[in-house]
Formats: sequence, structure tokens, C-alpha cells
Amino acid sequence: MQLVVARIGRAHGIKGEVTVEVRTDEPELRLAPGAVLATDPASAGPLTIETGRVHSGRLLLRFEGVRDRNGAEALRNTLLIAEVDPAELPDEPDEYYDHQLMDLDVVLADGTEVGRITEILHLPSQDLFIVERPDGSEVMVPFVEEIVTEIDLAEQKAVIVPPPGLIDDRAEIASSREADTGAGADAEDDSEDGN
Repeated sequence: MQLVVARIGRAHGIKGEVTVEVRTDEPELRLAPGAVLATDPASAGPLTIETGRVHSGRLLLRFEGVRDRNGAEALRNTLLIAEVDPAELPDEPDEYYDHQLMDLDVVLADGTEVGRITEILHLPSQDLFIVERPDGSEVMVPFVEEIVTEIDLAEQKAVIVPPPGLIDDRAEIASSREADTGAGADAEDDSEDGN
């Protein structure tokens, strides 16, 4: 099975190095020197990693055969794809590969169906599940422990405890109106007490 492990960014310097946006929790394994990676578009690869180093918090890679800035810049936005055994699991018990999470049913703690995971976005601040609702609409669910309380691969489900308004816009509107009404009433009571 193939997994996207990084996206090539801009060239760094003049000797063929590139910045990469890491999309794996195991860069030391997937993006190590000697690793041979398929690419998207396929015409750009396969690419063999010659060297890797961290500079100012960014991973820099150099590929065999890429020796100058022009060659590095030509690879910009190329996806790097690793071949992974489908039975392989991450080292940590609370980590998952994207393919394990795709198509999981998303339910509330009481079993109410929310939808199913159709996409996973890896943003700098956090990962997001794109969940398709039964009516065809989509909702974004942050993949954080406070919201996604359980991943059950055997049952093929993700249990969430969403904050108000995350999966139901009307709840957020109703709660903000109640808060405004309540705050205004308290303010009036306080001013009467002061007289």
C-alpha cells in the first residue's frame, strides 16, 4: 500500500536541497537516507534520498542526481510516496496511519451517527477529519484527544464528544443568543442594586 509521507517545498540554497512538508509521524523511518520513494506526479521519480538534515526547524532533503537549485525547484509540490505493508502499525498505540482512519463511522458517545471519515487534512496546528454527513454535507472535526475520545478499529468507528456548534450550527447560534440575553439581564440587575 502507498502512503504520502511528504510534499516537496521550495529549493534551499544552491546545491540541490529542498524543504519538505512532512506528512508522516515517522520521518526518521520514511525519509531516511537511502529511502526510495515514488512520486506524484510519477514522472518526477522515483527519488532516492541522499541526505537529510534539520535546519531552523525544517527538514531539508537532497536527492540523488539533483545537484543544483534549478533541479530542486523543478521538484516543488511533488508528493513523496512510501510503500508500506498494510498490516504494519505505528509504534505508538494511540497513533494511526491515514488508511486506518479512512471510512471509519463517526458517532457520538451515545451512539448517534454523525457520518464517516472521507479525508484527513494534516495542518501545521493539528489534523482534521473531514466527515461526510448522511445528508451529503461535510463537517470538519479536529483530531484532538478532547474531541475524538476513542478510535475503535475493530468496530470501525471513531467516537467524538464535540463542543457546542461543531456539528450543529444551530446549537452555536442558540447558545450565543442565550448568553447575550442572560448577560444583559445580569447587567440590569447589577445597576439596580447599585442605586
